[in-house]
Amino acid sequence: MHRRQLILSGLATAAGASSLAACASVPARDPNYPIRSDQNAQAYTFDELVAAGSRELGIAAEVVGGAIERVFADQGDRPTAYIAGEEGSGAVVVGARYGRGALHMKDLSASQEVFWQGASIGWDWGGNASRVFTLVYGLYHPDMIYRRYPGVEGSAYLVAGLGVNYQQADGIVLAPIRTGVGLRLGANVGTMSYSRQRNLLPF
Repeated sequence: MHRRQLILSGLATAAGASSLAACASVPARDPNYPIRSDQNAQAYTFDELVAAGSRELGIAAEVVGGAIERVFADQGDRPTAYIAGEEGSGAVVVGARYGRGALHMKDLSASQEVFWQGASIGWDWGGNASRVFTLVYGLYHPDMIYRRYPGVEGSAYLVAGLGVNYQQADGIVLAPIRTGVGLRLGANVGTMSYSRQRNLLPF
């Protein structure tokens, strides 16, 4: 009987050790870096974005709603973040664009400041200032916004007087919606770099 108890005790100890080893082999999830399975919990609804876009751009909800609806149809999903800000641009064949705004995500207690600067080349001249409301897809941690985004060729269009184009890098898609773009929309799809501070060089 004593021998049997020793054997059972040894098996229980081995099983416990095996369970601990299995638990230790599972990497702990970083709560500050949401994974893709959190996408539905983080995403903004159409109504939330129309309200925010109307407020930030200073235009009627029906107008911005048309542009956001087009982006929703193109992307087939809901954005995980948005950026609200202002920018200025100018060009004589070669153009430059500078902007500043705030990144909003549902799991952020406060907005995060973002700067962007970009360059373009084409049949382009003049200058303008505009408000920008950017829908952000595929962003699951705010610090991942800071990178260079090439413009998607042929993506620029006008919806109810608002300019929309797409930028994409490493699975993150940005869809800036601009007021006051005028005739510069078709020529200014170049590259855009997002950073934590203002950079003078647009490249």
